[in-house]
Amino acid sequence: MEPRLILEQTQKLIMTPELKQAITVLTLPALELTNYIQQQLEENPVLELPEGLVEPDLPPSEDGNIDLKELFADSSDLGLGADVFREEKFFEPVVIQYSSLQDYLKFQLHIIKLTPKESRIGEFIIDSINSEGYLTVSVEEIAEVIGESKSQINEILAIIKTFDPAGVGASNLSECLKLQLDPSDPRYDLLYRIVDRHLDDIACNRLALVAKELKLTIKETQELVKTIKKLDPKPGLQYAQEKSAEYILPDVVIERVGNDYVVLVNDTTVPRLNINSYYRNLVLNDLHIDDNVRKFVEGKLNSAIWLIKSIEQRRFTLYKVASTVVEYQREFLDKGIAYLVPLTLKDVAEKVGVHESTVSRAISNKYVQTPRGTFSWKFFFARGVGTAEGDAASANWVKKMIQDIINGENPKQPYSDQKLTNILHEKGIKISRRTVAKYREELGILSSSQRKRY
Repeated sequence: MEPRLILEQTQKLIMTPELKQAITVLTLPALELTNYIQQQLEENPVLELPEGLVEPDLPPSEDGNIDLKELFADSSDLGLGADVFREEKFFEPVVIQYSSLQDYLKFQLHIIKLTPKESRIGEFIIDSINSEGYLTVSVEEIAEVIGESKSQINEILAIIKTFDPAGVGASNLSECLKLQLDPSDPRYDLLYRIVDRHLDDIACNRLALVAKELKLTIKETQELVKTIKKLDPKPGLQYAQEKSAEYILPDVVIERVGNDYVVLVNDTTVPRLNINSYYRNLVLNDLHIDDNVRKFVEGKLNSAIWLIKSIEQRRFTLYKVASTVVEYQREFLDKGIAYLVPLTLKDVAEKVGVHESTVSRAISNKYVQTPRGTFSWKFFFARGVGTAEGDAASANWVKKMIQDIINGENPKQPYSDQKLTNILHEKGIKISRRTVAKYREELGILSSSQRKRY
């Protein structure tokens, strides 16, 4: 062993300021983007608001070193000197009434296709959820008060547990955290076991004990605990503050025209940016100015150009993502909520030709206005389970199948989770035993050994 110098080539992903800005612009909803642009106008003297609504023509670029003189050679670039105007369509903000957690949960309940009796059960359950998001009464107590069967109540309760915020409707902390775990996470089983058995150990920082039982290293256990600590133990509190109304400006509007649907990116509140002619002339005319001044101006020009490019890229990405979602969710738009199909970020990303993280940022904190109502973008990305035919079945529908199978079992010989899995496979539902166990627990159904009657 001895110290020595070694020359080698490596590839690294460097987060440039331009890339950071593009990510920020893509993530921001329209109203927040407007505020961000206003801030940039105050900080960058090169930027200005044109008198007209000029449409800049800036294809996305991966080159960080922009030839400013070549870029400005055509006066149509960036809308400079161009007499190009477009007709804008304005959309009023949509008022969403959420005066409480219960109000928000009932909003989600009422967009689901339920019978009047099921809606009545759902409303009673929601009224029994406290401000922290926990169910304060047992299923037995609800059944006694409203005179309905426990199986019906468990079925509606399972649906409510899928509502936003994640974890709502749980009876205790462990269940609340389990509802927030991501089943697609490869560490799901380990996270589930820790939440199920070791919450007290985590609270007392007995990580060595947890690591020993799970046969993990302390470092691996710490990473799992770090993930669990990011979950929200009181998910309902984010809606605890009273709000008379929340105004939502949809970033995308989907309108029906004949038998087709048209996607409109609603960026009418976003100012169209221009480059100040004085600073533009400094670059074009090679005026004799101090080198420090020239360097400052060119830096600000680069920053301004990248901001405009980022805004245009945001508009293009939102349009592509929305158009793809319309293709997948066409039946929902035509027929209603019962026809919402399972959809993942990966499905849309592959169709659009971008990374999943780009789709995630594009839909983050944004809303879409459709002929069926105004929804959060995440509403369209419903979970699903694969079928033998290669299609996808709604997770709620699979839960209903599990409930029906258990209702028809012999109480002296109840079905194990593996048996339930085999029955579902025979019905064409491709599902793992672990997922069956998860759905059974979300339905509030005991294990086979606890359900057995003698």
